[in-house]
Parts: sequence; structure tokens; C-alpha cells
Amino acid sequence: MDAEAQGAAQTGEEWADVTPDAARRLVGAAVEAFAERGYHATTTRDIAGRAGMSPAALYIHYKTKEELLYRISGIGHEKALRIMGAAAGAGGSAAERLTGAVRTFARWHAEHHTTARVIQYELQALGPEHYAEITGQRRRTDRLLRQIIQDGADSGEFKADDVPGTTLAVLSLCVDVARWFAADGPRTPDEVGALYADLVLRMVGADVA
Repeated sequence: MDAEAQGAAQTGEEWADVTPDAARRLVGAAVEAFAERGYHATTTRDIAGRAGMSPAALYIHYKTKEELLYRISGIGHEKALRIMGAAAGAGGSAAERLTGAVRTFARWHAEHHTTARVIQYELQALGPEHYAEITGQRRRTDRLLRQIIQDGADSGEFKADDVPGTTLAVLSLCVDVARWFAADGPRTPDEVGALYADLVLRMVGADVA
């Protein structure tokens, strides 16, 4: 399967819970448009055209362009929260949990780099209520990762004097994958995840075999 086909398959899986089909097509079209042109430069006509629909048909499913961004952001941030929650709740040492968290989080930002760019870099375009809700999800994700790092610092596995600062650095590293990753680039999402997990363990001073 080539990179374009892989991307299409991943997009279908990513929005599988969005129904009906027309609403799912609009979400996919909005992600492409926002990533390519930016939220503010994208019109509802642009989105509808990419989805093969009329602008009037778009409003049946989404009242505003901002509502589409909110839907996209909510799904993406919920996925991030699940990734971090699974890692935080897993058994094993802090190093093993941190490895799992970073590997999966960085890999997701590579596999879904187009969506990730939108949800990470267009956040300020959300309305006040939606912004507050999504930033609340981000804070919960941050707390889960922070707890893993704190556990490692408390047990002596990690040398992390500034746990909040270290947490911010790790999250920033993973999120930035979405900015530079290309499906036809030299690394696969799995390779990115493995590389970043190793880098983060070194960052926190863990023993790396």
C-alpha cells in the first residue's frame, strides 16, 4: 500500500465514529482544508467542495465552521487522553510506562500528522466554551504524563528535578512530530515512536540498555 492509500485508510479509521457518512466526509474535508490553508483562511464553501457537497448541505450537520473544528479537536484530544491514560495505568516501572506513553503518543502524531497539526496549532480559533473544554482535556493528559515522571523521580529511576518543566518538554517534543512528519519521509511512525521513547528516557536520566 502506497503512502496516499495508507493515509486514506487511516483517515477512514480516525473518523469511524462520526456519523452519518456525510458528517464524516465533512470532518475529513475540514481537516484537509484547515491543515492546508489554516482555519481562518478556510471557508465553509472550501470544506463543502472538498466533501463533494453544497455549502447548504454542510449546515445540516454543522452550524458553523468553528463547530467542525471543535468536533475534530474533541476526537483528537480524547484519543490523546486515552493513550496517556492507558500508559499511566499500565503495570511495570515508571521507565516502562514512560516508554509506552511516549512511543504511542509520538507514533499517533506521526500516523495522523494532518489531523494533529490542526488540533494542536488551530486551538486558539475555538470559541471560549469549546476552548475551555478542550484545554481541560489537555490538562488531564498533561497530569497523567506528569504523574509517570513524578513516580520515576520519586523512585530514583529518573533524574528530574523539575517535573512540570520536564513534562512540558516531553509533550512539546511529541506534539512537534505533526509539524515535520511526512508519510513519504525516511522514518515510519513506529520508528519515530521508538526513537522518541529512547530520547525521552535519556532526557530524564533513566538507565538505557
